[in-house]
This record gives sequence, structure tokens and C-alpha cells, in this order.
Amino acid sequence: MTAGAPADLLFTPIRELARRVRARQISPVALAETSLERLDTHGRKLNAVVTLAGEKALARAREAEKEIRGGKYRGPLHGIPYGAKDLLAARGMPTTWGAAPYREQSFDYDATVIRRLADAGAILTAKLAMVELAGGMGYNNADASFTGPGLNPWNAAYWSGGSSSGPGSAVSAGLVSFAIGSETVGSILTPSAFSGVTGLRPTYGLVSRYGAMALCWTLDKLGPMARSADDCGLVLSAIAGRDTADPTTVEAPRLPPVKRKLRVGALKGATDFTQTEVSRAFEESLLLLSRFAEVTRDVVLPDFPYGMLAGTIVDGEGGSAFLDLIESGGLKELRAKADRVGGYASAMLPAVDYLHALRIREKARQPLAALFQKVDLLAAPTRATVAFPIGVDFDKAFPELAEGRPANFVSPIGALISAGNLLGYPAITLPNGFGREGLPTGLQLLAEPFREEALLAAARELQRLSDFHERHPAV
Repeated sequence: MTAGAPADLLFTPIRELARRVRARQISPVALAETSLERLDTHGRKLNAVVTLAGEKALARAREAEKEIRGGKYRGPLHGIPYGAKDLLAARGMPTTWGAAPYREQSFDYDATVIRRLADAGAILTAKLAMVELAGGMGYNNADASFTGPGLNPWNAAYWSGGSSSGPGSAVSAGLVSFAIGSETVGSILTPSAFSGVTGLRPTYGLVSRYGAMALCWTLDKLGPMARSADDCGLVLSAIAGRDTADPTTVEAPRLPPVKRKLRVGALKGATDFTQTEVSRAFEESLLLLSRFAEVTRDVVLPDFPYGMLAGTIVDGEGGSAFLDLIESGGLKELRAKADRVGGYASAMLPAVDYLHALRIREKARQPLAALFQKVDLLAAPTRATVAFPIGVDFDKAFPELAEGRPANFVSPIGALISAGNLLGYPAITLPNGFGREGLPTGLQLLAEPFREEALLAAARELQRLSDFHERHPAV
């Protein structure tokens, strides 16, 4: 190990790491070497790595060190190593989308987020594993990538979550300081919660998707996964903003800050049919929230079939995005059995169903906006359970939770994730406890569009009052 770069260095908060880098107490080269070594050893054991940046990362680290020595300091990400989910184009590296048919694919340009992070001085050390095609073909098992199932650093017999499996594992295990994940319907929140890290899903349109694999043009979002809310805020500041290469992007409006106590609405039924430890952690989170916010219980989401609407839109747009692969028979090369057939149903989705889902989505906007006249944030557990065991289909992982559950039961937890994604609202998840087999639990908070600062403020205060984000697996 390089002198001055201990193995656990990448568990250090970014702001503190940046202070030490700027003061030249830590070398960006040593940081990059530590990251590359941990990625090549622990990362490969966890199936978290697709491609190491290697000498390219070290060259950028040497350049960062030279700039800092010369007084050209780019900001808190300068010299900090990170990983990117392998659906982001990076010049000179493969971009595989986690799928065997695209293993040799590469692009001669950088995705906008990769370029913006380079401008901020961050060092890309690896392209990180993901569920094939970001889960768009309907996988039902963790073994859904040519890199193998993402393994959880807290307990490798369990999943790290998807579809941003590699970012979840890599941040949790201290292989990188932060990672960029993507979310269509839960793919930042789920692996962050399962892996015990903090994940921020930004408002739709706040972060450019230029150079990212498209699964669902009207739902896809990119965002940071890191150890803390403060870390996520630093990364978001570097990657957010309008991009002429992505016409869906906007500059965030300057909303007036919330100057009164935050109003938090806890979803009614949020702990129904959840694991006991998940319920307990949520109650403890509400108690912490009540120390600095007004908490109202039993808040009800407007009654819309959010999950069905999101699923229909993903099917329609995903079928279009991957039509060439579907029609060529390339689905047979995918790893998960469900993925080898799921695309055919997507390609045959009736246009009337897709358009009907779009119309109902628009009808849902005003009622949810009206609810946010009464609350600033909505709260629920991020997931009803801890991570799923490897080798077991998701719908069979925890059969005891189905006992007594009505056939028409709709989980408020899933509804909140689907509603937020469907309507483009930002959300954050943060670790809030531990459950079975020592696996992390998570709390999700949802805010109005472009209210990331309210999310981050609440999450920072929660993390000031607790230490779950400071704990890490023994990797």
C-alpha cells in the first residue's frame, strides 16, 4: 500500500478528504492507487467492477497533484477517486451496459457527467457493474449481469441491489469515494439502501443524461451514491445544470429556502408487511426527525396506480430503446432467464396502453403537488426488507411477509418510489439501522421538484444525530 494511503482512506467524508488533499497531506496519486488496488481485489470479489481505468486514472491523478501544487485548486472533488455505472460513456473505456451483447461496445466521447466531474478534478478509477440493460427486460434474480450478481459487502451471501449494483457495493466497501448511478424506477434508492450508503435521485432534468444508456427517456435520471448526504450534495453541485446536448435538462429554478420547521409526512401503512427491523428503524427515524421537524403520521398518497403506470411506460420506451436487440434475437445472450423473453412483451405493448399511461401520469401531477402544499417531505422505509439472498428469485425471497397480505395490497413504499420517478420528484435514501444477517435498512425522503436542498438539509441533520452513515463493512 502506498505510504499515506491506508486501506480505509476511502471511507473518509469527501469534505475532510478534500481538505487533506488541498493541504497536500494526502496525494491524489496515492488515493487513486488505493482505489485501483481495492477495486481490483475486493471489487472483483464483489462482482462490482467491469473495467479499471488503470494508467489513465493515475495520469489524471498526477495531473491533479501538479495542479494543486501549483495553486490551481478546482474544488472539493479535485483528486477524489470515483466510479461510474457502466451505462455512462467514457472515452477509451468499454461501456457494456452490463449485458453480454454489448461487452465490446465503446464510445469516442465522454458522457456529460463524466466530463463535468473531470472538470471538477475528480478521478474516474473504474466503470462499475450493473444489472444488464438496467433491468429493463424484467429480471427477477440477482444473477442478471455478465459480471455475475452484485454481492453485498456487509454479507456476500446477499445482493447489493440493482440496477446500480456495482456503485452500491463499491461505495459501501470503500473502493471509491462516490459513484454515479442511474434510476428509472428505484435503481439508485434500492442499492443504496441494501448496501448501507446514501443515494440521491435528482429531479428529472436536473442532471444531463447525454452519453448515458437510454432505457426510458421520460423516467431515466442520474445521481450520486456516496457515504453521506453532504457527499451527495457536493457531487450534485458538480454534475447538475442545463446541457445543450440533452434537451430535457433545465437550470434549477431559484426557489426560496424553507425558513420554518420542515413538515414531514410519514406515509400511512408504510410499515405494513415489512420486516420487524425495518419497521423499528423507521420509527426511530421518525423520532429523530421530530427533533427538528414537524412530523405528521398517516399521510396518504393520492390514489393512482403509480407502479402500473411506471411499468407500462418503461415497457413501451424500453421496447423502443432496445428494438434492434429484440428483433435480432440478441436477447438470448442475456444472463437472466426473465430478460431473455421480457423484451418481446415490451415490443408488443399496444400504443393505446402506453398513451393511456402518459395521460394518467399527467392527471396525477396536480394531486401530488397539492399534497406538498401541506408537507415539505414524505417519508417511508426505502425497502420493506433488507437485501435479497443470492440465488433466490426476488418474489420468493421472504415468503413470510406474504402471510395474511391481501391479494390487492399495494405497498406504500413501492408506491412512493414509483410516484416520485413517474413525476420526476427528487428523493434521498440514507442508512438508518440494521436488520437480518447484519444487513442495512434505509429511510427514503421525497421532496417537490428542485427541492434537493430541503432533502439534503433533512438528511444532513439526521446524519448529525446518528452514525449509521459512518459505519462500514469490514472489507
